[in-house]
Amino acid sequence: MGGMMKQIGMVMMMAMGLASCGGADKEQKKVYMDPGAAVAERVEDLLRRMTLEEKVGQMNQFVGIEHIKANSAVMTADELKTNTANAFYPGFTYQDVEKWTEQGLIGSFLHVLTIEEANYLQGLAMKSRLRIPILFGIDAIHGNANAPDNTVYPTNINLACSFDTLMARRIARQTAEEMRAMNMHWTFNPNVEVARDPRWGRVGETFGEDPYLVGLMGAQSVRGYQRGLNTGEDVLACVKHFVGGSQPINGTNGSPADLSECTLREVFFPPFEEGVKAGAMSLMTAHNELNGVPCHSNEWLMNDVLRGEWNFPGFVVSDWMDIEHIHDLHATASDLKEAFYQSIMAGMDMHMHGIHWQEMVTELVREGRIPEERVDASVRRILDIKFRLGLFEKPYADKAESMKIRLSDEHRATALQAARDGIVLLKNDGLLPLDAAKYRRVMVTGINADDENILGDWSAREKPENVVTILEGLKMVAPDTQFDFVDQGWDPRNMHPARVDEAARRAREADLNIVVAGEYMMRYRWADRTDGEDTDRSDIDLVGLQNELIERVAASGKPTVLVLVSGRPLGVEWAAEHLPAIVEAWAPGMYGGQAVAEILYGQVNPSAKLAVTIPHSVGQVQMIYNHKPSQYFHPYAAGKPSTPLYAFGHGLSYTSFAYSDLSLSQSEIAPDGTLDVSVKITNTGSRDGVEIVQLYLRDVYSQVTRPVKELKDFARVPLKAGESKTVTFRVTPDKLAFYDIKMRKIVEPGEFVVMVGPSSEDERLLKTSFHVR
Repeated sequence: MGGMMKQIGMVMMMAMGLASCGGADKEQKKVYMDPGAAVAERVEDLLRRMTLEEKVGQMNQFVGIEHIKANSAVMTADELKTNTANAFYPGFTYQDVEKWTEQGLIGSFLHVLTIEEANYLQGLAMKSRLRIPILFGIDAIHGNANAPDNTVYPTNINLACSFDTLMARRIARQTAEEMRAMNMHWTFNPNVEVARDPRWGRVGETFGEDPYLVGLMGAQSVRGYQRGLNTGEDVLACVKHFVGGSQPINGTNGSPADLSECTLREVFFPPFEEGVKAGAMSLMTAHNELNGVPCHSNEWLMNDVLRGEWNFPGFVVSDWMDIEHIHDLHATASDLKEAFYQSIMAGMDMHMHGIHWQEMVTELVREGRIPEERVDASVRRILDIKFRLGLFEKPYADKAESMKIRLSDEHRATALQAARDGIVLLKNDGLLPLDAAKYRRVMVTGINADDENILGDWSAREKPENVVTILEGLKMVAPDTQFDFVDQGWDPRNMHPARVDEAARRAREADLNIVVAGEYMMRYRWADRTDGEDTDRSDIDLVGLQNELIERVAASGKPTVLVLVSGRPLGVEWAAEHLPAIVEAWAPGMYGGQAVAEILYGQVNPSAKLAVTIPHSVGQVQMIYNHKPSQYFHPYAAGKPSTPLYAFGHGLSYTSFAYSDLSLSQSEIAPDGTLDVSVKITNTGSRDGVEIVQLYLRDVYSQVTRPVKELKDFARVPLKAGESKTVTFRVTPDKLAFYDIKMRKIVEPGEFVVMVGPSSEDERLLKTSFHVR
């Protein structure tokens, strides 16, 4: 305690000397306050006026004071000291944060969830000597949903299953508008990690398992958030987490990643590079170590690859106290000060939360270990963003104007359409769409049937009028149907056997049954979740009595539909074998209940395709479509098959599509040449629909092993009943290139197989080939 108070006092004493630097400023023109001056000139003018303490403060981000108050009220002193998910300390209060803000020693905040708090903290910053505004960051993953009273769009995995990159851009743009309306400037999104392990709780936060799809979705999200990064409606995007955390060795968040350079460059790096090319001006490093080196002190990642190879001009931010973990978890720094040194010298620009940064980094500079020029480089990047976003001219947001923008009719309509497009029909033996005249009495049950959990991870509690649950959606869409709801509660780990008994009994009295199962994701019940950030699983089965519920309801002999609400793929083997219809809704957002009901009753024809493979069980992990040829050379003995429960790209419709006339513009090309692939798609059913056409390539023989297929293009094709269209894809050299045995990126001569179809399943693909000469 004494050391803590001493540290706080030392920082305060440092700050007291700042005012003495202000006299000369009155004599000089403050170019940095001139909105007509060039951004670079403003940055340099401000930088030369700043003390070392003020510079180091710009590199430090704190949690908001309301977050500190809330945690301090419910946690013990020991918990406050040791719980890194909160990271507050005995003797350190929100008043200390307020003082540091007034003294210009904090450059950014996160976990500020209201316009009132954002404006208040900005007002404190305006009292500082140089009046440098605060940059507010927030986890706006699918809309600014972490703050209440904002549009909650479907999660990223829903969006990826739509294969609609322009929708990703539209949602990002609307999210930016709602963020700026709340005085929030920086979203910690897109998450462009390539999800290769369903045990990992953050699959739903990603765009799935394919590097090409993830890269396109992430790049369009960046463009939507930032545009030119030069107006009061733009926000800073942050591509994260660099890198490898989505293939942890045991499926848990932050555990080690051990990946070859070839795998990094061909699977994990491309989406990040696409984000940089799209203009992303911030990047967050990953919790984990990579090949023995913590990502937060990995100079190869931050300097050699990111800045050296990709020419990244923005700033790098740490994840939550992960610089501290260089010392206290990874043990590659002997103390905290050494951890700060290693991270900064490896390329880190901003530290996410902690009270020791200010004192220790200042000491490292004064001791000569960190050159002040290195600190200046980071501060330049941060100030550049603040000027470009117009924060010096408009540090506050107007609450009255804010409410006109948030939850607008246009944004609500986008949320509904995105939900309709991102829900996957996994199985249908002809039961769907439901005939309301035939099924007059429908029993509805399951933990997710009437719960706001459809909002997904990174969502705050919303007002009931801003959420349509699945039960509410069913009643909206089929008002003449008698829905009999059997409540199972919201917690899958504490389901009541008596309620399962009741559902089984009432299922026998119904004409049809709907079970809404899955995971629980709401953050306000952090310890009770089964899916989401830091909520990893040792299996991918349904939790609790959910399987028993499904089996007993199905035993009624009445048709039974299963709807899944989850972030991760779930191995619902029994249901896949025995039920006539399964819908994967993921976490479809505030209007997810309406969208699910519209699909069940046929008002909307489903079109989504899986952006991630669904294994039979955890024993099949790793189960990905773009595996190497030898991965299933030997089958499993006395267990699961070597094929997935549902393949990447799979998704059904209420109409049918036929593929024909696959052709190439030429049969041979040079290594730097291109060719066109054309295929005819016909809607052979009786309903209009959208087909997601997928193009895969395979290098038949190569000097290093290559995947059995890789997605290289796709198209959403709307077709009226009976209509045909010819779809043409262009194959360019970058779609053929790979890293050779000497880690050179080349296009190798030889045969390439072209595969086009409705999913990655071999039996559903048309095939032809061409040669590179």
